[in-house]
Amino acid sequence: MVAPRRAASPGASPLLATAVKTTVGLLAGALTFTVAALGVVSLRVARRVVTPSPRVPDTRLVALDTAAQTVTLTRSADTALPGRYGLFVTGTEQYVKLGSVLSEDATTVKRKLLTHVTEGARLAPDAAFSGWYYARPEELHLPFTPELIGSPVGPCPAWLFPSEDASDTWVIQVHGRGTTRSECLRAVPVFHGLGLSTLIVSYRNDGEAPRSRTGTYALGATEWRDVDAAIGFARRRGATRIVLMGWSMGGAVVLQAALGSAHADAIVGIVLDSPVVDWRVVLDYQARLLHLPKPIPELAISALQSPWASRAAGSRSPIPFEALDVVARAGELRHPILVLHSDDDGFVPSDASHLLADARPDLVELEVFEVARHTKLWNYDQERWNETIRRWVAAHVLDTAPDPAA
Repeated sequence: MVAPRRAASPGASPLLATAVKTTVGLLAGALTFTVAALGVVSLRVARRVVTPSPRVPDTRLVALDTAAQTVTLTRSADTALPGRYGLFVTGTEQYVKLGSVLSEDATTVKRKLLTHVTEGARLAPDAAFSGWYYARPEELHLPFTPELIGSPVGPCPAWLFPSEDASDTWVIQVHGRGTTRSECLRAVPVFHGLGLSTLIVSYRNDGEAPRSRTGTYALGATEWRDVDAAIGFARRRGATRIVLMGWSMGGAVVLQAALGSAHADAIVGIVLDSPVVDWRVVLDYQARLLHLPKPIPELAISALQSPWASRAAGSRSPIPFEALDVVARAGELRHPILVLHSDDDGFVPSDASHLLADARPDLVELEVFEVARHTKLWNYDQERWNETIRRWVAAHVLDTAPDPAA
């Protein structure tokens, strides 16, 4: 016997339809909110990337002992590094030099002060650990002159350290993001010892050179024109052979200058310390450090490449990330390149430097460091850093490499 069929409730279908519509509406609303939130975060990240910002404290001063001339800092991968460094502080001192680590535990590091701090000095707890070491050109005890270089945005301050014998080979050094010319002072003595003049330059929006209309970075896409002006300055002063050196973002600036300069025929080599070779690699790495959702760096880059979204991010013009990817443009390179990079950089990963060396082994020599952090290779192992540069310059610039058979 067949059981009788139960009649459907007359309200079942409308109720189900209403539930489905409500669920779909909630999901659509959640999706819209998520997309909007990702868009807002990506624009904030994009703006942060291109906006020059003041130095951010990255350690705290736990104790200052003026009798023993020591300072105790909170422990980090940077503050525990061997070598000589600097510390930006506020109070009765603005910048002090630091020597070797004297003692350490799980949370703090005690280091020797190499700048004498007088009894009664007051320093605020917030501080910034630095690889600068030298803060002013006078500290090198080498002759130098302040210069002004006429660039497309106006006069850019520079320091010129002439060689003793008026060499026609000049090194032009370019500092990184969020810092100034003083970052480059560490490299002057090694080049001076090789008989080369060194010109340390500034560029638009770095706090010393003139401001562009937007006051934002273009990550090398426009800053290279100020370096190109510096090359022209050097040539008018008698330079016929130019070595470009870039630190961090300065590496991206230098590479763009080498690829786009009208003076490319005068460039004989490039030295890069902890360089940005591909910004997409850097932004992806930084997003992971900040535990941002995976789409954020890609969305931020898309915003900075977009004519309308780049304005919302503070940049007047789109930034051409494809052109800034020197791994992809490796076939266009013409000059020998020395790259010094730490696999423990902690800020600009060395991945793109490795890829560049793999792409152009005929031109690129990569000197890999470990333990040393971002732009702190000189501080960590000054002897190795200097000797690597001396050997490379002798082989590729001065052409006076020693005979291996000798």
